[in-house]
Amino acid sequence: MVNILSQRIIGRIVNYRTGPRTQMSRECLIQFKNVDSVSTAGQLIGRKVAWKKGNNKFVGRIASLHGKNGIVRVRFTKGVPGQAIGNTVELVN
Repeated sequence: MVNILSQRIIGRIVNYRTGPRTQMSRECLIQFKNVDSVSTAGQLIGRKVAWKKGNNKFVGRIASLHGKNGIVRVRFTKGVPGQAIGNTVELVN
């Protein structure tokens, strides 16, 4: 088994976390490359994630898993704009 934490990890913002009538812009669902199971995604919980756009940098922390396909839920310190959906994020530490 390859240790996923020793590699540079890039992910993609899939969507905001949504409810029946609400949209949480502070929380996003992120799919990381080469992470396709709950066990490998569970190793990432608690790590920091950054989305950079020009001079702006939005930093968040991986809060929990989302489903069984390796998607994680990230809680950012400030809400990320809609332009972030579909863009890449990087694991900071």
